[in-house]
Amino acid sequence: MTIPTVGYGDIVPTTLWGRILGSIVILFGVTFLSFLVAIVTSLFVDANRAELEETRAAKDEETRALLQSIDGRLAAIEGRLGSMPDTTS
Repeated sequence: MTIPTVGYGDIVPTTLWGRILGSIVILFGVTFLSFLVAIVTSLFVDANRAELEETRAAKDEETRALLQSIDGRLAAIEGRLGSMPDTTS
């Protein structure tokens, strides 16, 4: 409330130039607070994004290792099936 009321309301501009200056202060104050909130929010989002990327990279490596293990086991099963005699005829 301090910025839009240029104080707590006990002192208000009464002249034309005072009101113009008060309006300018309000505009700059609201703009400053908007940018401040946006910057702080951006910092939190960037920190969270970096943490998620690290977690995702670790999970990707774990998934690759698991897929390689499954691929090796599947190749072994296929090898065993290929070496079995054909009993269907």
